Amino acid sequence: MTDEKPFFSIAGAPENSPVTARLKIRRSEFTCRLARTDSIEAAKAFISKISKENKTATHNCWAYIVGDDGRICHSSDAGEPSGTAGKPMLNVLTSHHMTRVTVVVTRQYGGVKLGVRGLIRAYSEAVEAALAAAKKVRLIQADPVRIQLPYECNDPVLNQVRRFNAEIQHTDYKECIIHDILVEKHQATDFIQMLSQFEPQGLKVLSKSD
Repeated sequence: MTDEKPFFSIAGAPENSPVTARLKIRRSEFTCRLARTDSIEAAKAFISKISKENKTATHNCWAYIVGDDGRICHSSDAGEPSGTAGKPMLNVLTSHHMTRVTVVVTRQYGGVKLGVRGLIRAYSEAVEAALAAAKKVRLIQADPVRIQLPYECNDPVLNQVRRFNAEIQHTDYKECIIHDILVEKHQATDFIQMLSQFEPQGLKVLSKSD
C-alpha cells in the first residue's frame, strides 16, 4: 500500500477560542494563538481579529495553511526582519503536517534585541508550544468506490476492505450485493488493484473517483 503522510488540523479551537501559549524570552513576551480555519477568508478574519485586539503590541506576525492537501499557505513577518517570524512559523506548521490552521504570534518587546537567530527560535518555539497544547485531529481525504459482487464473494471481499480501513457507507442486497465504499485517497489505487483479483468471481467496479 502507498505510504503517505496524513494531514492534521486541530479540534475544539474556533477563532473565538484559540489555543494560546505564552513564552518570555529575554524580556520579550511572545503569545501564540492557534485556531482552526477552514478557508482563506476564515484565516484572514482570525488574523485581523487578533491584530486589532493587540494593536499596541510591537508585532503581530502570522502564518496560515488551508486546503485538504495543505498547498495554500502564506505568512508575514509584520515588521520583524525578513524571514525571522512568518516563514519560521509556517515551517513549524508544515513540519507537523498541519492544514486548516492559522497562528498569530504577538510580541511585546522587552528592550533586549534577540538577533536573527534568536527571533527565528522564539517565533518557532511559540508555535511549537501552541501545537503541543492543541488536540490534533487527522484529516481523511477519501474517494468513493461502488462495487457489485455475488453473495458468495462478499465475505472474502469484506475481509480485504477491512485491511484498508475503508468505510462501507451503504449496501443494497438484491440479486447481487452493491457496496458504496469510501477509501482513503492515498490508498485508492491499491484498493482498486486489490478488487481486481475478485473479478473472475464476478465482482464489478461500477464507479470510482478519477
